[in-house]
Amino acid sequence: MNKKLIAIDLDGTTLNNNSEISQETINVIQKVISKGNMVNIVTGRPPRLVEHLYNQLGFNNPMITFNGSLGYNPTSVWSEAYQYNIDKNIVFESLNKSKEIGINLMTVEGKDLFLANKSADESVGFFPTNLSKDEIISKDTLTENPICLTLHVDKQKKETFINYVKQNYGDILEVSPWGGKDPIIEVAAKGVSKVTGIEKLVNYYGIKQNDVIAFGDEFNDESMIKYAGLGVAMKNGQPKIKEIADDVTKFDNNHNGLAEYLKEYFKI
Repeated sequence: MNKKLIAIDLDGTTLNNNSEISQETINVIQKVISKGNMVNIVTGRPPRLVEHLYNQLGFNNPMITFNGSLGYNPTSVWSEAYQYNIDKNIVFESLNKSKEIGINLMTVEGKDLFLANKSADESVGFFPTNLSKDEIISKDTLTENPICLTLHVDKQKKETFINYVKQNYGDILEVSPWGGKDPIIEVAAKGVSKVTGIEKLVNYYGIKQNDVIAFGDEFNDESMIKYAGLGVAMKNGQPKIKEIADDVTKFDNNHNGLAEYLKEYFKI
C-alpha cells in the first residue's frame, strides 16, 4: 500500500461533541503515523483554537487552518507556509457602515491576531464577552491585514450584508454564512478552500492526489472530500457530504468514528 496523506477535520470529525479528542483516537492516529503515513489537521478553526489539540495529538507537522487560508508548522519553519489576507481597510470601511449593513459584532483574526469591534452579549457564542482596549478594532490596534473576518449580523439584514460584500468586494472576497440559529457570516479571500492547503501538503510530501484520504462532516469539507482519492464522510455528517463521499464511517464522532475507520482501513 502506498503511503497516505490523511487530512482530518476537527469539529464533528476528530472531536466529539464536547470538543474533545478521545485517547483511542490519539492512539490510532499515532499508529497510522508509525506506519509511515502522514496525518494533518485541516480545519476551519483559527490557530488559537487548534494548537492545544495539535499538541494533544503529538504532532510536529504542518497544519491548515481558517478553511485553507493559513498553512504553517507550529513547531518549526515550513518551506510551504502561506497565508491569504484581507485588506484591513475593508474592515474599517465595513464598520463605518455597520448600522446600514447590519453588523452587530465583528472579529478579525490572523495567525497571531485577534480583535473585535466590541464585547458580545453572553448569549452570542464564539465572540468574546470581555475585551481590553488593545483588543478592540481601531487604527492603532489593526495594523496588519487579517486572514479571516467573522460577523454576527442582524437577521433582517443578513442578505443586505452579503450583497454589500459581493457588490463591493466580490472579486476578492468569499462570503460564507454558517449553519445554525445565529446569523453568523465568515469572510475570507476568494477562491480559497481546504483543498488549497491540501495541495500544498501533497506537493510538500511528494505524493499523488489518489493517495489522499480526507475525513469531514460539514459543508466546508466538501472541497476536500471531492478532491481526495478517498473522501470519507462521518456518520454524523451533513446528508450532502455523505452523498458526495466515497465512503461513510460506521460510527459517529461521539463513538470514535474516525479511529474505527482508520483501524479497519490500515488493519491496526
